[in-house]
Amino acid sequence: MVEISKNVIIGNGNPVLFAGPCVIESEELCIEVAGKMKEVAEKTGFQYVFKASFDKANRTSSTSFRGDGMGQGLKILEKIKSTFHIPIVTDIHESFQANEVGAVADVLQIPAFLCRQTSLLIEAGKTGRTVKIKKGQFMAPGDMQYAVEKVKSTGNEKVILTERGSSFGYHTLVVDYRSLPIMRNFAPIVFDVTHSVQQPGGAGGKSGGQREFAPYLARAAAAVGVDGFFIETHPNPEKALSDGPNMIPLDEMEAFLIDLKKYLKV
Repeated sequence: MVEISKNVIIGNGNPVLFAGPCVIESEELCIEVAGKMKEVAEKTGFQYVFKASFDKANRTSSTSFRGDGMGQGLKILEKIKSTFHIPIVTDIHESFQANEVGAVADVLQIPAFLCRQTSLLIEAGKTGRTVKIKKGQFMAPGDMQYAVEKVKSTGNEKVILTERGSSFGYHTLVVDYRSLPIMRNFAPIVFDVTHSVQQPGGAGGKSGGQREFAPYLARAAAAVGVDGFFIETHPNPEKALSDGPNMIPLDEMEAFLIDLKKYLKV
């Protein structure tokens, strides 16, 4: 088990939901999503952690929206945390970001492309915050134990792993569900519903996605057994500034989670 905050513990048989917009587009958007998702999580029986990124540093194109940066982003995340009394997860991409982000966020998320970056993992571990590592699209699940060990070498035992699919040819991902029990041997495991249906770089200078398959992959993960789910959501995914094709519409999240709970084996 990992204690994310005083009221949220992952790995105790009560699933955790990490949900929010892909990127911080505005304070208003984050407030809308956080308020709605806190309500939905309580109704459906999920522990809730709000997710949004202040910088999407690995967008396909240099012209894609990345966010307004760490300074403004952390102010918005801090407001969400204090207003709704919920823990926060956000990405870090550089070692120097760990301490400043860790002062606000309860969970530091390591993007899949960076899951082997030793200095980044160690600096994240040193903050004492929970470190949530996404399995690289290029990584064997068994090799993620070494990423966990890098964080734990700092004395920080609070590590979570996340499955988000593996590269299967160009612009396509596939989920090997054997990875869930394999990685669960090393740390609590979260299934990334959103990025498992992503088509990386598959939409001409940006990533596409097939959100219609999200319920099927999520149900399968629930049946295999996981400790939580990562789901990006937006009031209007078609107008989202990042990862719109993969996101679940905000007004569909309650029904999505009610259905998902039927299959859950913890």
